Amino acid sequence: MLKWIVILLIVAAVASLLGLNSLAGAAMTGAKILIAFVLVLFLLVALGIVAIA
Repeated sequence: MLKWIVILLIVAAVASLLGLNSLAGAAMTGAKILIAFVLVLFLLVALGIVAIA
């Protein structure tokens, strides 16, 4: 999951340098969604609500 976040952030950075603003925005939105998902999952595991086996 973290690998996909890094890939999307790199794609967003390269796209913004090349002037492809719509692609950069889409990649950044995908990265934000994945970051939020990972953060929520981390908090659920840290609080003991969800157990990952």
